[in-house]
Amino acid sequence: MLSDVEKILVTEEELREINKRLGAQITEDYKGKKLLVLGILKGCVFFMTDLVRNIDLPLSIDFMTVSSYGSGTESTGRVKITKDVDIDIKDYDVLIVEDILDSGKTLNYVSDILRTRGARSIKIATLLDKPERRVAPITPDYVGCDVPDEFVVGYGLDYDQKYRNLPYIGQLRRSVYEK
Repeated sequence: MLSDVEKILVTEEELREINKRLGAQITEDYKGKKLLVLGILKGCVFFMTDLVRNIDLPLSIDFMTVSSYGSGTESTGRVKITKDVDIDIKDYDVLIVEDILDSGKTLNYVSDILRTRGARSIKIATLLDKPERRVAPITPDYVGCDVPDEFVVGYGLDYDQKYRNLPYIGQLRRSVYEK
């Protein structure tokens, strides 16, 4: 599996530091608020788990499964919710946690839906940002780091449901997905 990774872009130590930094910032920003941390599955699971451990506040968590990729490397542009939130989000300050923000189509769609459901506020925390790929009018509030416009895997991110368990973020070799 390691041989499928071209290079490591974010190390395990850098991921720990990102989670500490973002957790401290979120703790400060959400003091006295009714916080719901809403993870976008499946990719967010490693990041969200480590992030909430670094947030020193009472909080609730929930998840949505939303996709616009299928098994390819490019977004189809059609957003599909396959698992919706279980909590009534009315009056919550919602922090959406995502593994990577690229086109922004999915998060723009989810944010619009949550606004109609009465969320007090909606902010976005993304582990990785690819701002050069953005086509939807969305800006994350918390960013772990920017990554180049390459296909990345590990720490929850996948290619065809594989590589999520890598403990770092790596650039996948083109030969793996350009067959």
